[in-house]
Amino acid sequence: MSAAPDLAGVLGAADLAATADHLTGLQLESGMIPWFPGGHCDPWNHVESAMALDVAGCHAEAEHAYEWLAATQRPDGSWHAYYNYDGSVEDSKLDTNVCAYIATGVYHHYLSTWDRGFAENLWPTLERALEFVLSLRRADGLPIWAIEPNERPWDYALLTGCASIQHALRCGALLGEALGEPCHDWIDAADVITSVIQTTPTAFESKSRWAMDWYYPVLTGALTGEAAKARLADGWDTFAMEGLGIRCVSDEPWITASETAECALAYAAIGDVSTATDLLRWTRTHRREDGSYLTGIVYPEGIIFPADECTSYTAAAAVLAVDAITRTTPAANLFAPH
Repeated sequence: MSAAPDLAGVLGAADLAATADHLTGLQLESGMIPWFPGGHCDPWNHVESAMALDVAGCHAEAEHAYEWLAATQRPDGSWHAYYNYDGSVEDSKLDTNVCAYIATGVYHHYLSTWDRGFAENLWPTLERALEFVLSLRRADGLPIWAIEPNERPWDYALLTGCASIQHALRCGALLGEALGEPCHDWIDAADVITSVIQTTPTAFESKSRWAMDWYYPVLTGALTGEAAKARLADGWDTFAMEGLGIRCVSDEPWITASETAECALAYAAIGDVSTATDLLRWTRTHRREDGSYLTGIVYPEGIIFPADECTSYTAAAAVLAVDAITRTTPAANLFAPH
């Protein structure tokens, strides 16, 4: 087993172990990882938590998380947007980004463990999920945001979601290559999405007040090189509160540790390890003694919002960021440009 990431004063190995214990403590017998005890679960953040478990060396728990996805996948390859603590459906819509992210997670698990057998077992689940996503593309090649089970679709695409989907398609294709399952169509589809991101920003529903639309094209490698550096520089003054973190939305002083850690992933992807480290250090304000992380803090009052909420995906984002910064595990370069 590879060593755990260790970034002294920011997120050390002992800190990471405590956070892993927090995540494994949240995991239910079914394998589901809810946001918090008694809370709901969405498949995207569930995958992010599974990835964090692999970074921490908790590979059996990560596999159990992916097995829950395989067991709950709908016949058409999708998952519902949210599930209650008891496994019942809370929100029935089928979100394309939520459905695609399993490819990112299973490829991350493969890089973490080199367990070909497990990857082969999950391959049909992953393949059905990506084919479902690709079935919902518009004429311009962008997957629409979501569809209801009664097949009433939304007609718009989201920048953050499409950036994540093109990355998931590339991860799926790389895993397919390793398993002898060539998926050139997935690469072609990802290239089309990336081209639209780079050239036609008006193709997406405007969500510019949200920090994720700022950094996600960089985090996922849709923008690279000077274009990626320019995008991060252009949005810094809008979203960053120096020494505190990243605003969830540009017009509110609400710092969320998950956005801050994910922004650190984006800076690590362009090689700016110094800024990435600073951002991850700023999440320490959200960290609690048990290894969990408060979702958000409103400044200047320092009000915890939502009140006393600690979320699994927030802790997971911090774990993934420290790995990307330290380049410790075999999967640390997952978000570096492919």
